[in-house]
Amino acid sequence: MSQHLGKSSIRLEKPVYITGSASVVGRKEGEGPLGLLFDMVGEDDLFGCATWEEAESNLQKDAVYLAMEKAGVTPGDVDFMFAGDLLGQSIATSFGISSYQIPLFGVYGACSTCGESLALGALTLAGGFADKVVCVTSSHFASAEKEFRFPLEYGNQRPLSATWTVTGSGAFVLSTETDGKDNRRCCGTTEVSEEKNTPVSKGVRARISGITVGKITDYGLKDSMNMGACMAPASASTLEQHFIDFDSQPEDYDKIITGDLGSVGQRVLIDLLRERGYDISSRHMDCGIEIFDAGSQDTHAGGSGCGCSAVTLSAYILKQLEEGNWKKVLFMPTGALLSKTSFNEGKSVPGIAHALVLESCLN
Repeated sequence: MSQHLGKSSIRLEKPVYITGSASVVGRKEGEGPLGLLFDMVGEDDLFGCATWEEAESNLQKDAVYLAMEKAGVTPGDVDFMFAGDLLGQSIATSFGISSYQIPLFGVYGACSTCGESLALGALTLAGGFADKVVCVTSSHFASAEKEFRFPLEYGNQRPLSATWTVTGSGAFVLSTETDGKDNRRCCGTTEVSEEKNTPVSKGVRARISGITVGKITDYGLKDSMNMGACMAPASASTLEQHFIDFDSQPEDYDKIITGDLGSVGQRVLIDLLRERGYDISSRHMDCGIEIFDAGSQDTHAGGSGCGCSAVTLSAYILKQLEEGNWKKVLFMPTGALLSKTSFNEGKSVPGIAHALVLESCLN
């Protein structure tokens, strides 16, 4: 039986499990609403390094180490790694995880890279081409500002539509096996670490059961300081296609979670979907809105970056699934496909979004 569903979706017949994950973030993220849930919070955003780029590499290195430790695997147990970041030629990835010597697929989907890497990892496992893979993405506020906008020393003002690139990395271990844990409750149990007072997973955190692959969507917007509006059309396109392919409705999910549209992009997405006959307003959540406190932290429209959806997924979303508070969610990181070159040449900012169905294993 074909697992290809509709125009651009896949229903995974073979279970793929997230057996471990970790989140490493910067100081500002640690001061936000999710601060107590992250595995590691840096005392300063250089993380003891000489450059912002080197600091971002360390984010990935630490996140992968913690995720593998919590999943009970070593680099030798992992068949492939799917990883990416926002920097040119993915230098945060290449310098960050080279010491693990795991065969690597480098991926780039801008801020949707977390969804893309998880989708490719899940397909590799479901197809029988591997037993265990690691997926990791990262971003860093200072390295991203230098890559896409202005050096921090320039001190330019940011419009209210702008988002704040999250300093963080999220890593995930995927497997087709539950490693001998109780398959009747494949999410296992959750213990509390006395040292950090944070949950320590002792089983599978969630199951990936479906994927909808997004396509490039371009409404001609050119404002790189309003990426939420630039990415929202791609989110609407992927969501609509997902509902059609899976013959589902918004009510079938406890939460529909986008990556980093922020407050501006959220409003655009809800309006676009209402025009297409879908109302997600009562169950939509955006990682960029959740990660910062709009009242006390000056991040304008919210958070963004490859690390935004990744660390929110690991620290918060998987926790809700693991504990059974949510049964099924649609997780859809979003990406703005621009570069300094395309922006300076007057090009528009296309968007893309990839969606994954994540299910609790408690039943």
